[in-house]
Amino acid sequence: MSVKEECGVFGVFSPHPADVSGICYYGLYALQHRGQESCGIVVNDDGLFISHKDIGLVSEVLTKDVFSSFPRGTMAVGHVRYGTTGATNRANCQPVEVRHKKGYLALAHNGNISNAGRLRDNLEINGAIFHSTSDTEIIAHIITRQRLVCSSIEQAVSNAMNIIDGSYSLVIMSRQKLICARDPYGFRPLCYGKTESGIYVIASESCALTAVGAHFIADVQPGEMIVFSKEGIEHRIQQCNSKPKSICTFEYIYFARPDSVIDGISVQASRVKAGRILADKHPVNADIVIGTPDSGLDAALGYSLQSGIPYGIGLIKNKYIGRTFIAPGQDTRIDRVKIKLNAISETIKDRRVILVDDSIVRGTTIRRTVGILRDAGAKEVHVRISAPPFLYPCYYGTDIDSQENLIACHHTTDRIAELIGADTLGYLPLESLDEITGGHGCCTACFSGAYPTPIPAAGKNQFEQRLSEVRTEE
Repeated sequence: MSVKEECGVFGVFSPHPADVSGICYYGLYALQHRGQESCGIVVNDDGLFISHKDIGLVSEVLTKDVFSSFPRGTMAVGHVRYGTTGATNRANCQPVEVRHKKGYLALAHNGNISNAGRLRDNLEINGAIFHSTSDTEIIAHIITRQRLVCSSIEQAVSNAMNIIDGSYSLVIMSRQKLICARDPYGFRPLCYGKTESGIYVIASESCALTAVGAHFIADVQPGEMIVFSKEGIEHRIQQCNSKPKSICTFEYIYFARPDSVIDGISVQASRVKAGRILADKHPVNADIVIGTPDSGLDAALGYSLQSGIPYGIGLIKNKYIGRTFIAPGQDTRIDRVKIKLNAISETIKDRRVILVDDSIVRGTTIRRTVGILRDAGAKEVHVRISAPPFLYPCYYGTDIDSQENLIACHHTTDRIAELIGADTLGYLPLESLDEITGGHGCCTACFSGAYPTPIPAAGKNQFEQRLSEVRTEE
């Protein structure tokens, strides 16, 4: 078990017909690290929605034949998914589309609604019909119901933000408007920019703006909603500063690409800082510092810079194997970690190695990685983790759903070092998180248990469990 990526959302608004599907494609490609289960695009062609979505990577789902069916348009919404609520199937692919009395709606969501169970109960009791087990469909239902009694889509979205709780960065497309919104806590990142041709682009991370040639304008503020239309841009900030800012710390530690800047903080610089702190808090005599590709590399560099111990490339990642890698059969006993990672023996052999990684969840993967270094001839392996120990489930989008699966809940640090085969183990101190994120308000619930919102009773697959119970009753 390992920490899984978030979802990625992307939106395009053009004042004139343009290749919005192509822009969306390259934006999603830049966000592929945030979700590799499914993806999709919805294009707005003068009020008509054309869409395609399916399970798979961007390059697998959005093929040349698919793009031949997309017209030039003025708006598009895209999504790459890693499911934190709802199973992996085509019904849960996004963007979610709704056709109702007052028009069309396409919605892409990154995050996790913490009051999803109660909201879905209320909606179903009042006649709502669900086609998926994703909490995103709950948001779509609430916005649609509000739209039926509101004078505008933006007012419907604003009302919905008062109803849903938890984490959400949204890109919403109606026939005439593109809307982006970020929850009042700011759990998940969202930003926007503009190309030289005047096309506005919204994305989960700034790296996706760069990928499509857009210049960064600003982060969407926690609680802010921005409306793009032919009339111009409208910023609605009524819900800003209504909640304490709580951006997910793990965005900086692991989720985001290192070339992204989130809420004014460079992800790469944050990881280097974490490595420097690790070197101060957990020094050790060694010959070389290496990082686990990819999210451990910058922290390893920071450890090296602070300690003076040389930095080296000790592990090579097979870049052609993603999370969709499937073993050919149950009889295949080859270690999957060895398929993904290879050690450079010239760097490792007969040396005392410091291995820097971003996290330990169950301990299985890091144990195998340490084993690879031992097999390559490492005399000692000292593991340093650029995050504190995971001790609590996350309800805001990180796939950490049970304390039962968290090794740090059941063993001391010294015992974990034994279990993973390391000589020593050191974690980033909890009190250092503010330092690596600029001290501007972060969520540390999975490390500290201090949840910014009320926590739900049900877990990740609560709606699959409910469906199973219904089938049993039938």
